[in-house]
Amino acid sequence: MDRRSEPNRSAIYATTLVAFLAIAGIAVVDPILPAIGDAIGVTAWQVELLFTAYIAVMALGMIPATLASGRFGFKPVLITGVSVVGLAAILASFSDNIVQLSVLRGVWGLGNAMFFATAMVVLVNLAIDREWVVGLFETALGLGFAVGPLIGGLLGEISWRLPFFVCGVFMVLALGVASRKLREPTNRQAPVRLGQIFSTYRRPAFIALCAVTAAYNFVFFVVLGYTPLFLGLDIIPLGLAFTGWGLGLATGILVIGHRLAHRIGAVQTVGVAIAGLLVCMVLFATSSSTAEALVVLVLAGLCMGLANANLTDLALGLGSSDRRVATGAFNLVRWGAAAPAPIISGKLAEQSLSLPFWVGFGVLAVGVLVYLAFAHVMAAGYGERVLWSRWNRSAASAENTAEEPVGEAY
Repeated sequence: MDRRSEPNRSAIYATTLVAFLAIAGIAVVDPILPAIGDAIGVTAWQVELLFTAYIAVMALGMIPATLASGRFGFKPVLITGVSVVGLAAILASFSDNIVQLSVLRGVWGLGNAMFFATAMVVLVNLAIDREWVVGLFETALGLGFAVGPLIGGLLGEISWRLPFFVCGVFMVLALGVASRKLREPTNRQAPVRLGQIFSTYRRPAFIALCAVTAAYNFVFFVVLGYTPLFLGLDIIPLGLAFTGWGLGLATGILVIGHRLAHRIGAVQTVGVAIAGLLVCMVLFATSSSTAEALVVLVLAGLCMGLANANLTDLALGLGSSDRRVATGAFNLVRWGAAAPAPIISGKLAEQSLSLPFWVGFGVLAVGVLVYLAFAHVMAAGYGERVLWSRWNRSAASAENTAEEPVGEAY
């Protein structure tokens, strides 16, 4: 399809730009975590509050953001979220203690909740070619995770405050673009009710997916939140290290994830991803050198990319037919499970530097067991088959009684 025939290209590109900046804002803090701890004199677990506050508020904010988008429209909620992120980031650059920083990171997370509860739905409703717009959004996310640490490392070498300030300025610029270019989808939908979101958890396949995702996202933020302290590198080398992780993540999302899903199915691709990440947890815990840990970091990013490329597709396919409801229910679990990971890792590190990775291994091992037990149920609900085909017959009834058809993921 000729992209020039898309009537809302400018709005689509504006929303994608904001997505890139929002993800870069999550990752920009990685290389400056040790510098923040040294500058304001706090322990590892206190520094990890910057991640936990952010993720916890983001998780809790997903439900009211979803409800607000149904009541007030997507554009007002999205623009409000961008404004909140920009203000919180700029104020964070002037903070003097960990309490102020953590509160502002929590406000930052609330702004991101408003954005992520609406952005994907806006893009899908604005575009004619859904496959193109989903790929564009995923590209923005992958590049954001790759570029964010590099920006944080380069600017953090000057001052740990500068990455926060520059991120805030970027969001203000994105606000200007979004305000002028973003359009409300023409097919206005009815407001979302709270009961609709929680009724999604009655679906066995969706519950199984949420359990696997909860374990996976806990480990995701063990890696993203704790590894910067574990590596013990200076700011710029740490920024480059997480740029390598981000490139691995982007490769998994953009190059391998969907291609592998077309070959073996989205459910089995997620299985490959979490199995690979489970091995990475062991390799992190037993690594004997920084170079070895850096290689594992990139491999972990690749595995995470494979998972991220397919989890949202599965959530939208197995959840409610209303994408707003499915997204809200899934993101509540996804981010809620991730919130404790950084601060738990910081506390465990006081006992042993490798202990957070062993705990991450244990949590993800539970997720793998749930996956092995219920992958056939998820696959049946999504219209796929799994390698252990003898289970597909027992799952056929789940497919036949599925409440909603699953033709398209988006």
